[in-house]
Amino acid sequence: MSKENVIKSKRFVVRKSLVGKGQLVEFTNKKGEVVKYNHDVVFSIMEEGLEKLNCWAKYKSYTASNNIPTILRGKELV
Repeated sequence: MSKENVIKSKRFVVRKSLVGKGQLVEFTNKKGEVVKYNHDVVFSIMEEGLEKLNCWAKYKSYTASNNIPTILRGKELV
């Protein structure tokens, strides 16, 4: 995968349309901290919880603007 194929975002995002594509995402939170993650790794960790969320059922996506979800903190995400 090339370095140019990184989605840069101002919020943490997981989208059903990106599952299985090996997409890298670079998220910059409101404090200016940058978190880079592999979308598929994050999805596999969060999948069970996402299936229970209304936003996932309705919009097929989950976003957070301040930080990465607690379940992902301290884990290898790339």
